[in-house]
Amino acid sequence: MEKTERIQLPPNTKTPLEKYRKLQKIGEGTYGVVFKAIEIETGRLIALKKIRLEQEDEGVPPTTLRELSALKSLRHPCIVNLLDVINYKNKLYLAFEFMNADLRTAIVSSKYPFEPDIIKCYMFQLLLGVSYCHMNGVFHRDLKPQNLLVGSEGIIKLADFGLARAFSIPMRPYTHEVVTLWYRAPEILLGADEYTTAIDVWSVGCIFAELFNRKPLWPGDSEIDELFRIFRTLGTPNEELWPEVTKLPDYQATFPIWAPKKLETIIETDDLQAIDLLSKMLVYHPVRRITAEAALRHPYFEEILNS
Repeated sequence: MEKTERIQLPPNTKTPLEKYRKLQKIGEGTYGVVFKAIEIETGRLIALKKIRLEQEDEGVPPTTLRELSALKSLRHPCIVNLLDVINYKNKLYLAFEFMNADLRTAIVSSKYPFEPDIIKCYMFQLLLGVSYCHMNGVFHRDLKPQNLLVGSEGIIKLADFGLARAFSIPMRPYTHEVVTLWYRAPEILLGADEYTTAIDVWSVGCIFAELFNRKPLWPGDSEIDELFRIFRTLGTPNEELWPEVTKLPDYQATFPIWAPKKLETIIETDDLQAIDLLSKMLVYHPVRRITAEAALRHPYFEEILNS
């Protein structure tokens, strides 16, 4: 077998990574490690994500390729900014703007409920980012608090586009192995392989409820448990609520029948406009579910829109 020639850097030549100095590890996942680092020339803090390429027989992990593809086409204040890409010594490094924490950490570490104005501010920015993605032909497919980064002064941004992908009209079949279980839309749980941007809106609705309750709305431990938790809240879907639901691959005529509950009894807020918006996000039928763009015009955001 022909040996691969290694390129030797001349003495005193800086490597591409030397413009950054790692400060501490702040996260680790399946495909790599994230470090808090500093850009030496500017003093700017960054998040440096190191991807392990040697674990992949075919090179760059598909999640990283999706993330790079999505972030290359998406530039928006409510989406984390990819600053640099470095391929060095069989490692791929992605440099992102640094944010203080993810939303899940912020929820868990908070001793008190979020102020209503903060929840409204977070939701408006989240919907701005999601709407921008959808208008540019991308759905995120893994929206959850861990994938939303928060900064100072109420800033929140979409991150981790590893499951994101471009879509086109008409929609074609996609994998249903997407979206973390607790935030997964019912059409995916019932086996649909053709779905729309409505799956992201369902996830946003779950996050919305979690901001009020400070705990996940439906923390299922399996797909069927997740479905039944949803059914116990919203009622077991039928053809009237959701036309053609009985034709989905994993629908069972033997599902237990639960009556719907009023959302105001399970969401810790007395803001009727918030409850109304949430009810429009958590609609079973994807076609009837509110879009991210329409949600931005909901009366819940009237103060922001008029300011």
